[in-house]
Amino acid sequence: MRKDARNPQTVVFMYGRMVVNINTRMVYPFLSTFARGLGVDMTAISHVVTVRALLGAVSPFLAQIAEQRGRKTGILLGMGLYLISVSMVFAVPLYTVFFLSQIVGTLGFYLYMSSTQAYLGDQVPYQKRGTAMAMFELGWPLAFIFGMPMVSFWMGRYGWLGPYPALILLGVIALALLLRFIPRDPHEGRSAISVWKNFGQVVSSPMALTALLLSFSFSVANEVVNLVFGVWLESSFGIKLIALGAASAVIGLAEFGGDSLSATVADRLGKRRVVRFGMILNGLVALSLPWMGQKLWGAIIGLFLFYITFEFSVTSSMPMISELLPSARATLLGANTAAYSLGRACGALLAPWLYALGFHANVVVAAFMVMVSLLALSRIRIKIPEPVM
Repeated sequence: MRKDARNPQTVVFMYGRMVVNINTRMVYPFLSTFARGLGVDMTAISHVVTVRALLGAVSPFLAQIAEQRGRKTGILLGMGLYLISVSMVFAVPLYTVFFLSQIVGTLGFYLYMSSTQAYLGDQVPYQKRGTAMAMFELGWPLAFIFGMPMVSFWMGRYGWLGPYPALILLGVIALALLLRFIPRDPHEGRSAISVWKNFGQVVSSPMALTALLLSFSFSVANEVVNLVFGVWLESSFGIKLIALGAASAVIGLAEFGGDSLSATVADRLGKRRVVRFGMILNGLVALSLPWMGQKLWGAIIGLFLFYITFEFSVTSSMPMISELLPSARATLLGANTAAYSLGRACGALLAPWLYALGFHANVVVAAFMVMVSLLALSRIRIKIPEPVM
């Protein structure tokens, strides 16, 4: 891979990330459409979402494919699982098959993500890695910005199964591009003996565990607000459809803005510095939400700032974490994904209980968890020097 972080390989990775994330993200805005099409209630679809969230815990185990068989093998297998996922629903449009397909697709997403992040960590110098990883992360908001209108269009014309032929075609194109542009990597053919060694390196490294604490606590901070923000808007202004529509647009734009900003400044200013800055802003925005939310326009601005600072911080932290254990890079990145998933699960459990005490309780806990993340960040050390200002 050439050392330019903006080379065609990075663009192909970003496209692949967008494709696999359309499959996972489309369930949220079209939950009721899937429920009607499959002949089940929305609770049944919510069970799919719950199981998917729990699958984040297996990400470190999936990462062993990339550690032992090579990053390219993990990347291609992840995309292959995505193709199996969307194809099985189109072939057998039943709820049970849909449930299984979402599991398969989510496993493919986690494998594709950890393998690609490890590949970029191997091939792109640390000084340029922030740009490369942020460009890869752009696939996440692009799946929402471009993918959801596409899904909506095909559903409107052909019903809930309408998007699946397009999703299959997008996956075939992604697989072909990955085969064409991604060369074999030096990790291919590693011994299976390294599996437990990789896990051992992660659990015995204070620096790696500190990074996992950072990701877990910051994820909790986001989710305790994320889960109840729409409910808070609805109860405050009584205009559910407008609030949810605006929130959807704002979330996509904020995620894209956070990733783009990270790609621009993380390498220039230093990963640790921009992560610290983003987290501090995120905590301050969280605390200000009740005050900003006195007016609808203020609440929408607050939502935008909350999501853009979160996405900016998370994306900027990825290259930093990728350098902590180069010999077990995919395993640590997989564990980091698991930490975020566990944080979201814990935040989802806390959020309704806190909201019963008042929205102020949610934002105070969010700010506290951001402080925990900042404390963990202060303990992380990277040997490679970064820009000094």
